[in-house]
Amino acid sequence: MTSKNNKDNIAPDREEHQVEEANQLETQASDQSNHTEETINTEAQAEPAPEPVILEEKQGKRGVKLGTVAIILSLIFGGGLTFQMQQKQAEYQTQIEALQNQLTQTQSAMQSQLESATQQTLAKASEMTHRAETVLAQQQKSIESLQVAMADVKGRRPNDWLLAEADYLVKLAGRKLFLEHDVESATRLMESADQRIAALNDPSLVPLRKSMANDITKLKTIPNIDREGLVLRITALQQQVDNLPLANALLPEAEQQQQQVVSQDIVDWQDNLLTSLKDFSENFITFRTRDGNVIPLLSPQQHFYLKENIKAKLETAIKAVYVEQQEIYTTALTTADKWSATFFNQDANQVIEFNKALEQLSQQQVQVDYPVKLETQQQLSDVIRERLRREVTTLVTEDK
Repeated sequence: MTSKNNKDNIAPDREEHQVEEANQLETQASDQSNHTEETINTEAQAEPAPEPVILEEKQGKRGVKLGTVAIILSLIFGGGLTFQMQQKQAEYQTQIEALQNQLTQTQSAMQSQLESATQQTLAKASEMTHRAETVLAQQQKSIESLQVAMADVKGRRPNDWLLAEADYLVKLAGRKLFLEHDVESATRLMESADQRIAALNDPSLVPLRKSMANDITKLKTIPNIDREGLVLRITALQQQVDNLPLANALLPEAEQQQQQVVSQDIVDWQDNLLTSLKDFSENFITFRTRDGNVIPLLSPQQHFYLKENIKAKLETAIKAVYVEQQEIYTTALTTADKWSATFFNQDANQVIEFNKALEQLSQQQVQVDYPVKLETQQQLSDVIRERLRREVTTLVTEDK
């Protein structure tokens, strides 16, 4: 805007300057004509009066000169005005183009702002719509839950409590079975649930009781593992490890040597002398020759490591009992039995009983295949849901 104002100020200044130049040119032309007239008058006064024809010729020449000067002045003035008009037109055209560009930019900015505002408004409207739908859905669910609760309270019969207790006992049995692997408790809970269903005396629940009977039969066929007893027996073996006697060095049997006897023949006096010296030396030093592999005794440090490793294997077997990993359990007890048979005194009664206990424990089963799910749980839930749905329908019909 500042450049436009400067241009507007410069254009009038140029026009005033050009007008002043035109005025100066006119003044100079008038001065020249006046000077010419004075010269002519002076000459006319100095010279004698010419004839009228000569005077007319001079006046005609002067008129031509004045017309020429006027035409030149008019051409100069008109050219200047034309040039100024062209400059003004160019400036005006530039200003118009600048204004058009500014108007286009303003329109684009307004359009983008309008689109942004429209998108924001649509987004807010969509968000408010989703919130309203969520609130309505929550209210609808609350209404439905209240209707179910009212139907449950208003239309519940005394026998329905037995059905609810059976459902609770079945769910508890599933938790005992799948989370704690307590087969005995799960079986007793299922039997209690079956007693509740039987107390209802409802013929429509015969398929449900059939499913419960199948589940109870499956639970009774699962082998009952005394995990606490296994852990206690393995722990007792751990405590006996420090008291087990170690095996002595294993030496091969000595070769049997024939006992030499002194002969009565005087010819064998040399052999008899050697035999006598040998018998005499055996009273102080005895030499025996043994052929075969010798297993040396373990060092005290190796004794400590051996016993600690056997304890660690027994501890691994205890953990395998709780997590029901049969392979790890069997491998740990087999390794402990092998080490005991190799490095402990096999003639000692303690070692014999220790090895026998390890062998018996390694044959125990600690891993059990449990059923994937209980048939009764889903069927019982369907029965309860169907009864509640019928009660809700009845309640709504009565309210209408």
